[in-house]
Amino acid sequence: MLTDPTDPSRVLIEVSDLGGRHDLVQRYGGPLGRVVTWAREYLCRPHPELGRNGPVCPYAQTSLDRGTFYLAVCPGRPTVDEVAEVLAGYRSWFQRLVSPPKVSPQFRTILVILPDLPDALAAEVVDAAQLALKSDYVAAGLMIGEFYPGPPPKSGLWNADFRPLGCPVPLLAIRHMVATDFPFLKDDPGHAAAYLERFGDRPPAALREAIAVARQS
Repeated sequence: MLTDPTDPSRVLIEVSDLGGRHDLVQRYGGPLGRVVTWAREYLCRPHPELGRNGPVCPYAQTSLDRGTFYLAVCPGRPTVDEVAEVLAGYRSWFQRLVSPPKVSPQFRTILVILPDLPDALAAEVVDAAQLALKSDYVAAGLMIGEFYPGPPPKSGLWNADFRPLGCPVPLLAIRHMVATDFPFLKDDPGHAAAYLERFGDRPPAALREAIAVARQS
């Protein structure tokens, strides 16, 4: 378990901590375990509706294997503003974390779970918080993703009928922006500009045409 040196009340739970004696783990071991199981059995595996080969998330298995898959808990029934405040603290810490030797930062992630939030409120709170936070995250070279039971109505990139963001526990996930994120950012000029600043000179081959169009607009 990691403790934020700037705020001892802010902790990150590692997969190896599950089953331990820390108060958060004792209280929220059930939902924390369900998220890890979901990551292993869903994110790390192929899905017949995904529309491409490979696992749902290309980075999750390495993140789990290399110890850069972190969990945090936002307890209670927070408002959108309260969720944004909690996420601001974890975003700052995420930017200060250092990956183990030979592990690329792109494999580091923090999943902030909201285990007390009823399913009936999850979509409203998580979607609104993600929307409110996304521009600041993107400007910093980060991505923030929304996951909850339902699933969220966003379509997959390779199959418009697939809804890839379902998760048994509501959560917001923080990770680094990667070169394949352009489809998630292209519809907002500010987001597209932040992407092009970082990856415009080395886009993935499959995205070169779309990125060239974005540069001209």
